[in-house]
Amino acid sequence: MKPASLPVEIGGHALVLSSLRAMFDPALRCLFVADAHFGKDAVFRARGIPVPIGSTADNLMRLDILIAEFEPAMLVFLGDLLHARESHASETLDALHVWRARHAGLRVVLVEGNHDRHAGALPATLDVEYVREPWRVGPWALCHHPQRVEGAYALAGHMHPVYRIATRNDSVRVPCFRFGTACGVLPAFGSFTGGAREDGRVAGEKVFLVVQEKVIEVV
Repeated sequence: MKPASLPVEIGGHALVLSSLRAMFDPALRCLFVADAHFGKDAVFRARGIPVPIGSTADNLMRLDILIAEFEPAMLVFLGDLLHARESHASETLDALHVWRARHAGLRVVLVEGNHDRHAGALPATLDVEYVREPWRVGPWALCHHPQRVEGAYALAGHMHPVYRIATRNDSVRVPCFRFGTACGVLPAFGSFTGGAREDGRVAGEKVFLVVQEKVIEVV
């Protein structure tokens, strides 16, 4: 099933929000992903917490779908590509190498996040460029931590934003994109990540929910 997408205008520029929790800039042909946290399941198992295997395969499959749909020239991870040092387990790195070989012509850039610093550098054979925040590309300042950047609109991750939808008897937290006046925050891409911020909208903020394979604006 083809994932849903929603064209939006942020900071005066066109973007496409994907229900796979990623974002595409059609003018730059750039795909943005935040907080993949590859190898988080391996980290838990290495620390004695029994969790299922499979989150890395799911993340890579969704990246394959996004690349096939948007045909980007560049993929930018907005921090926290790896989760911790134990993410260098062979099961994780082998899967990443196989995936990278499938997309050898794609430029891949990592805006270094806090988990990336703790995890340590990726093998050079994965051909991932490291940059520090804020990294300026077109009209954007690409960051891991949400922040204001003079003269640019910031795109970031780190917060794992979610939004609480409530009825009289029940509620559910769903991933969301949040765009303020100066900075936008993407939902966590990783399938084995939780959510943090769940408060309502602040003044001037646009919120887009990822619900049932659709992207829906909160109005």
